[in-house]
Amino acid sequence: MIQTQSRSLECKNLHDYLKTLPAEVLDQLYNHPATCLAVFRELPGLAKQFIMRLLHVQQAVPQAVVSSWVTHQFAQDSQVSKEALTGLRLWYLTAMPGGLEAWLLNGTFRANLRMALSGGGQPWTMSAYLEPDPKGRDVSFLDQYANERWETVLHYMVASSQQGGISADAVRTLLQAGLMCPDESQDNAPVITRSGFQFLLMERASQVWFFILQYLDSVSARGMSLVECLSFLFQLSFSQLGKDYSGDGMSNGLVKFLQHLREFGLVYQRKRTSGRFYPTRLALNICSGENQGSLMSNKDGYIVVETNYRIYAYTDSSLQIALLGLFTEILYRFPNLSVGVVTRDSCRQAFRGGITATQIINFLNKHVHPKSVASPGPPVPPTVTDQIRLWEQERDRFIFTEGVLYNQFLSAADYDTVKNYAQGLGVVVWCKDEKRTLVVTKDGHDDVKRYWRQHSRR
Repeated sequence: MIQTQSRSLECKNLHDYLKTLPAEVLDQLYNHPATCLAVFRELPGLAKQFIMRLLHVQQAVPQAVVSSWVTHQFAQDSQVSKEALTGLRLWYLTAMPGGLEAWLLNGTFRANLRMALSGGGQPWTMSAYLEPDPKGRDVSFLDQYANERWETVLHYMVASSQQGGISADAVRTLLQAGLMCPDESQDNAPVITRSGFQFLLMERASQVWFFILQYLDSVSARGMSLVECLSFLFQLSFSQLGKDYSGDGMSNGLVKFLQHLREFGLVYQRKRTSGRFYPTRLALNICSGENQGSLMSNKDGYIVVETNYRIYAYTDSSLQIALLGLFTEILYRFPNLSVGVVTRDSCRQAFRGGITATQIINFLNKHVHPKSVASPGPPVPPTVTDQIRLWEQERDRFIFTEGVLYNQFLSAADYDTVKNYAQGLGVVVWCKDEKRTLVVTKDGHDDVKRYWRQHSRR
């Protein structure tokens, strides 16, 4: 049975991604304090309590003792936390003398987390001393740079007029992630896919994290170490915005990785040969599920939605207008204002591209103009949101099932015989006794046809 439904783009969080890595890769990652601190930061609150209680305990602790730390009303939360710690290999199930089951904290993780929390150990990769930068960059410059670099990728995806400056590595990652695919009718030029449409309407922080995850899947093929790249990425997530860091002492693979991050807008480097770089807001908290690092969320809203389905976008950004064009029909464009209208055809085109009604409504609510927020009532009129949902539901009214039609039976007895046999197999899709017409599933067709041939020969 094939049913029309929207497939949402999956964006794993840090823990979900780490659980997909081989055990030996995880063990190597835990050799780096920055990794341990990043993993610890994203654990559930109860799991953090377990870790902190066991951090200075060298021997195994009985399961009954760990369970006694949690009251009965939080038993479900305790189970979720235990599964998270087990899946990430942060502790192991072992047996104490006498066969008593116990938990033992991962020794490598324990040592490096203690080091990260209390200091000591080897300096981090980018912590070498630097002289003051005579051409230092402030936060506003870094935000503008990161925004321009990332919007270059989005411009390329929406096929807008501003497509220059995108790197070959970014295009390769877009193709590998399934956000774009080669179009044979256009000399294999990349075109956006259903997943790509959904990607465009995601939060900026989620976009960056999803993109980096797809990039990390190919670092081994690029001749780089996954453990080294991930560890450096975790260090970046703890960096300070507006501060410059040293690139001295990096391996060739890490230098290559840094250049790719520069192309994506996660770091700013004046020249490729420069010995210092500045992490941008895109790199900060990149591994967390929060959206504090989103640049677009810091901007004022620019969209006004009216009850007559018209949308007024007070912006001169071609990217923002292109995003609106994914689900609206643009009517007019002025230097700082564009006017569009939400129609049934424009929404159906968006639905065919994989965009959902929820994504459209969330996009409108997120970018709504401050004056619309301050006015009484919902910022986006319920008339518009309800109609968008109804247009989406129109596509789910039919269920398409492949089948085989049986008709033109010579007698009612023959029809009843075949129908009863097909019903016994559970392969009847539809039947109409008055017309002696029967539809069976494609998988059940061979059995029904074989039975009918044997019956007709009698």
